[in-house]
Amino acid sequence: MASRSERFARKPADERNDENKPIEAEEIVKFSPKEEASLVEESNVHKASANALFAKSEFKDAIDTYDQALATCPNYFEYEIAVLKSNIAACHLKLEDWKEAVKSASTALEGLDRLQGINLDVEEHDAKKDDVKAVEEEEADEEIVSEGATKAGPKLEVEKTVEPNSRDVDIERIRAKALMRRAKAKSEIGGWSTLQGAEEDYKALSTMPNLSAADMRVVQQQLRALPPRTKAAQEKETGEMMDKLKQLGNGILKPFGLSTSNFQMVKDEKTGGYSMNFNQGAPTGQ
Repeated sequence: MASRSERFARKPADERNDENKPIEAEEIVKFSPKEEASLVEESNVHKASANALFAKSEFKDAIDTYDQALATCPNYFEYEIAVLKSNIAACHLKLEDWKEAVKSASTALEGLDRLQGINLDVEEHDAKKDDVKAVEEEEADEEIVSEGATKAGPKLEVEKTVEPNSRDVDIERIRAKALMRRAKAKSEIGGWSTLQGAEEDYKALSTMPNLSAADMRVVQQQLRALPPRTKAAQEKETGEMMDKLKQLGNGILKPFGLSTSNFQMVKDEKTGGYSMNFNQGAPTGQ
């Protein structure tokens, strides 16, 4: 059964099922202030319950309860939704469900970008400087660290150098948490492109002034550890791709009594170009 937020928050521009008519963007229908307050209060009740479940390490139940909070929260409240999605990412990390953690954290980051009216990569995340009143927030606030990073030192408190009621400060704080969680998940998934993504997230984090000393140690550690892992993954995947291409080529050439071994690429040291030589005496594909 749809929640009040799901039933009324958006109204299709045209509900007719006309395949020939271009699809129009949905119109966002906002609630009255009284309705908004009621929905947010209901959402916060679910969020508080989910936070308690997270604290008790009941992560699957926490995810379900955060989903209930999302279903009740008006879907144009980007900040509140980003907080919930970031918390869900933290739950997936605890469950070692890395792909779902990436998905939830990415959704949180996209919402924060929309909230600020910007469309930047994670490496370029300059925030606007206009202060607005912050919305009260409770979230699962457990530091996400790598396996070896816990030995780096004790967790340190963040020094607040700006007004604690600034919405911009809240946005950047949630952005940092979501990036930490996504970077951690990507580094666990592995693979060439995913490890590259983890490096990009950690590079973005290394420029953020609001990280705690403990988080910054994790970031610096990962920026040292990831490049060789990324390079090894690249070489492995490139080698596997070449092996598959060789197998395909051998399959095509076999009926002619040939194999890819009959063809050798020779580099011209003067021009830097390559030429292909045919070696008839090379063994044919089996």
